[in-house]
Amino acid sequence: MTVYPVLLTRQQASELLGIDPKSFDKYIRQHPDFKCFMIGKQERYLKSKILKFIETHCE
Repeated sequence: MTVYPVLLTRQQASELLGIDPKSFDKYIRQHPDFKCFMIGKQERYLKSKILKFIETHCE
């Protein structure tokens, strides 16, 4: 059985973090260390990368 990574949309990523999508854009999405990838013209975010980003950038 193949395990695939969990991909999130901007809305889903915001809900995961409990923040507004505009806050996600301002504080996380625009950060130079935060990476996403494109599926066609749509940005997608790995759930594991979001959680790791929060852990490494939390003060």
